[in-house]
Amino acid sequence: MKRTLFIFLLLAVLGTSCVNQFEALMRSTDYQLKFRKAIEYFEAKRYARAQPLLEQLQMVYRGTVQDDTLQYYLGLSNYHLNDYVTAEDNFRQFVEIFPRSPFTKSARFLRLDCLYQSTYRYALDQQPSHITIAAIEEFLYDYPGSEYTTTCHNMLDDLYLRLDRKAFESAKLYYTIEDYKAASHALKETLKENPENHYREEIMYYIVAAHYQYAVHSVPESQRERFLNVIDEYYNFVSEFPDSKYTKEVGTMFKKAQQVTTKKNNTEE
Repeated sequence: MKRTLFIFLLLAVLGTSCVNQFEALMRSTDYQLKFRKAIEYFEAKRYARAQPLLEQLQMVYRGTVQDDTLQYYLGLSNYHLNDYVTAEDNFRQFVEIFPRSPFTKSARFLRLDCLYQSTYRYALDQQPSHITIAAIEEFLYDYPGSEYTTTCHNMLDDLYLRLDRKAFESAKLYYTIEDYKAASHALKETLKENPENHYREEIMYYIVAAHYQYAVHSVPESQRERFLNVIDEYYNFVSEFPDSKYTKEVGTMFKKAQQVTTKKNNTEE
């Protein structure tokens, strides 16, 4: 017990001493010492200590040969503290002020990562995703084949997937609320806007299903024409996805549509 208490008290004293030393450093006017210690803290991954020191020194080193180093490490400190909004602003300003710095390419990539980290899941506003995509594509154009290329393409794949999911889910919402006519229109528009949508198979399935439900819930005199649309959409689907997980379901819809249209034809004859 005594040994444990002694260790606890010793750690408390050392901790207080470190805090006092840091506070003294923050109040110091020895700017070179502050800069050196800030970099030491950064390299030791003590970003919460490095960040306020670097922020204090911004005006002191403005326009000096060390200015770009200080600004870059300030952005990195905020980045490692997961303050992506502030870090993105740091890196954006850095690129504008120091376009020829040896840190510029890295700063541009890190700004992209900050933008990417600040995007939202597919169900929420995707405007940040559009902004990030534009920035990534500009970076890839300016730095083709860089060490960041693979990571950038992975980001793009994820962001485009979110946009595809957003478009698909938004159109499918009409199906969920049983507005089948609006659903078929919205789903077709989704494919018209982006034929390469990652969820193309699901979208085309719901187009068949929406036409089917619309026909089923129609008055008898309108059913034949609407079930014919089901048949058309069925053929569109199976020609593109012959081995789909939805084949059985759309096949059932197709058979029902055939029964109705065949019966109508026989009646008319």
